[in-house]
Amino acid sequence: MFDPTQHGLSRDFRLTKFSTLRGCGSKIPQDVLDRLLRGVYSEQFAESSNKNKEEKEQSGGKVGDKQKEVDSAEGVGIGLDSSVIPLKNDLHLVQTVDFFYPLIDDPYILGRIALANVVSDVYAVGALEIDEIRLVCSAPTEFSEEERDVVVPMIIKGFQDAAAESKSRVKIGSIALNPWCIIGGIATAVCHKSELIMPYYAQAGDSLVLTKPLGTQLATNAFIWMTENSDSWKKLSAKFSTSDIEKTYAIAIESMSRLNKSGAELMHKFGAHAATDVTGFGLYGHADNLVKFQKESVDFEIDTLPIIKNVAEIAELLGRSAKLMAGKAVETSGGLLISLPSANAQHFCEEYERVSGHAAWIIGRVVVGSRTVKMSSNPTTLSVE
Repeated sequence: MFDPTQHGLSRDFRLTKFSTLRGCGSKIPQDVLDRLLRGVYSEQFAESSNKNKEEKEQSGGKVGDKQKEVDSAEGVGIGLDSSVIPLKNDLHLVQTVDFFYPLIDDPYILGRIALANVVSDVYAVGALEIDEIRLVCSAPTEFSEEERDVVVPMIIKGFQDAAAESKSRVKIGSIALNPWCIIGGIATAVCHKSELIMPYYAQAGDSLVLTKPLGTQLATNAFIWMTENSDSWKKLSAKFSTSDIEKTYAIAIESMSRLNKSGAELMHKFGAHAATDVTGFGLYGHADNLVKFQKESVDFEIDTLPIIKNVAEIAELLGRSAKLMAGKAVETSGGLLISLPSANAQHFCEEYERVSGHAAWIIGRVVVGSRTVKMSSNPTTLSVE
């Protein structure tokens, strides 16, 4: 666990105190975002629908490979994980910008999580080689000079070390001053269209696979509440020991720090049809956003929730179970939610565990429908250690 005194900081130093929001919980609500982008969405859907309709008429109502090539050439615009912009000679520019506020107090680990969170959006479209990552970082104006000179280099080191694991280059420009601490980046990849998996082609009969457990925000908050001996911790301490919360926190830290690259590699191997990563809008929000962009009229049915050990009980004690069980709890640097042929789903999970050392789970299915998400009212929950 992070001890600020070992780095020349005061014993009561808490990086999370330099923001009132934490992690990907800093996003505006998805319905607000949808409303702000409604004009852009309408223009995109109108163009895509017209082309889709013409192709269906020419092919007797079926969308064939030619249509998929056309859609692939169009790229991905506002609303999904990364922008995918067609260039020339079948090349595409994949780019994403993402940042958040501190959700843990360890600056080095925070840097690692930030990098994993940024590149996750690129991996979600199947791009495996990231050409450049630019650090986005601000030092709080309330930092003392000594705090700045210790904390910022630790964040940068964590970011760089995680980037090295992804085999990506990091460029660091200026570090801005800001009332709050901000950490994130801009990830860029140039890919041939054959290297990408456009997030449009979920098919009825597909399985839905998730590659990281849920509950990161509650897990990290519980650790902070324990550290601060807050009122929430006083409620939790009736059931959980310090060791329990530390174990839950460690599971969350490992999960958030883990790159989604292995999942993206296996998306290619097992014929994935669409994917998104799970972050600030929670499992339901990101699933709902993905299903709205599908070419076919399908629904996502979700009936299983893998949750970090102790988090379901933490949510119950604090009166937050409804949100967690509805898949609407905020996540930071979550896993990939992947739609792939059901015949391949179990093989994907087995291979993912073999190459990563961690489980992946089949959490639902794709069925004929109207582009909505249907969460089970009584989902199966799995405790993930």
